[in-house]
Amino acid sequence: MPGNSLLRDPSTSVVGEVLQKALDGERVTDGDALALLRSRDLVAVGRVANELRNRKVEPTRVTFIVDRNLNYTNICVTDCDFCAFYRSPGDVREGYLLPKPVIFKKIEETLAIGGTGVLMQGGHHPDLGIDYYEDLFRSIKARYKIHLHALSPPEVQHIARRSSLTIWETLARLRDAGLDSLPGGGGEVLVDRVREVIAPKKTKSDEWLDVMRHAHRLGMSTTATMMYGHVETLEERVEHMRRIRELQDETHGFRAFISWTFQRDGNRLSAHVSDDDMPTSFDYLLTQAVSRIYLDNVDHIQSSWVTQGMKIGQVALGFGADDMGSVMIEENVVSAAGTTHRTSTDELVHLIRALGKIPVQRDTLYREVRVWS
Repeated sequence: MPGNSLLRDPSTSVVGEVLQKALDGERVTDGDALALLRSRDLVAVGRVANELRNRKVEPTRVTFIVDRNLNYTNICVTDCDFCAFYRSPGDVREGYLLPKPVIFKKIEETLAIGGTGVLMQGGHHPDLGIDYYEDLFRSIKARYKIHLHALSPPEVQHIARRSSLTIWETLARLRDAGLDSLPGGGGEVLVDRVREVIAPKKTKSDEWLDVMRHAHRLGMSTTATMMYGHVETLEERVEHMRRIRELQDETHGFRAFISWTFQRDGNRLSAHVSDDDMPTSFDYLLTQAVSRIYLDNVDHIQSSWVTQGMKIGQVALGFGADDMGSVMIEENVVSAAGTTHRTSTDELVHLIRALGKIPVQRDTLYREVRVWS
C-alpha cells in the first residue's frame, strides 16, 4: 500500500487501523477521529495528515494571503464570555464605530502593500441594520477593487433580525451590495451545550450552519472555523467537525477550515479553564492533524500562527496545513485576549522557504497572486 511506510510503530493497533483506513481513501468515523485525539500519537497522526495534505493540494507549495482584519465596531450586545474585544452599547470611552473615511484609509493601506482583500467583522451593534451595510459595501466597491470577506454568521443573523428580514433576503441583499464571501467566525464549537456556557446569547449551532447553507446556495464560498480548548470535550470537538463535514457534503461551499485554541486573558471564560487544562502546542498540532484526516471534503487547512506563534505556525505545515493564512496587517480580537503575534510577507516567505516549499501569495478564493521561485 502507498501509505504503509508512513505507519512505523503506531502507539496502538486501533490508531494504526484508523490511519491505514484514511490512507486507503476510506472516510474515518467519529469514533475513529476520537481514537486519534485520545491516542496522543502526534507523530503517526501528523505523518498521515501531511500525506493526505499532499494528495489534496500541490505538495511543493504553501500559500498565504495579504489582507487586513478590519473590525468596524467593537460595540456588541452578545457579550460572549470568551471575548475580550467587545464593549457594551453606551461605552463612550472605549466603544467605537469606524467612520467611512477611516475604513477607506485602512483599505488604501492594504492595497498599497499588495493586499487583495479585507476580512471585515465586528460586534452585534444594536443600531446597525442592513441599510448601513449595503451603503458601506457599495461605497467600498465603488472606490476599490478589493475582495470583501465579511460578516460572520452571527452578524448576518443579527442584521436579519434587526432588519426584519429572512437570512436568505439578508444575504442576497448583502451579496448584491458587494459582499463576496463569509468568514467562519462565531462557530466556536458547534454543540449547543458548549455554546450555552460560553456564548448563551449567540447564534445556535443549527442557525450558524443554516446561514452558511444559504450563503453557499447563493453562490458564496465561506470558511469554517473551530475555537476550542475551553469547556468542550474531545467528543464535542469531533461533533463540531462532523457538522462541518455534513454541510460540506451537501453544499461544497467551504473552501478552508481553520482551528485555534482559546485565548484566556481579559475574558470571563478564563475562570472556567485552569492552567492545567489550557491547550498546549501539542494539543493544537494533534487537533489540526485530525481535522485534515477527518475533513476529507475540505481542500485547505490553515495554520493559526496568530494564536500559536510563528514557530508552531510553521511546524503546523507538517501536520496537515497547506496555508499560512494572512499576513494580517491589523488584528484586534485575539490580541485583546492577550496573544499578540505579528508577521510580514518577507517573514512568511522565509519560513516557507526554510521548509523547502515554494511560497505562493493567494487571494481569498485561493487564486494565485504571486509566486516566489
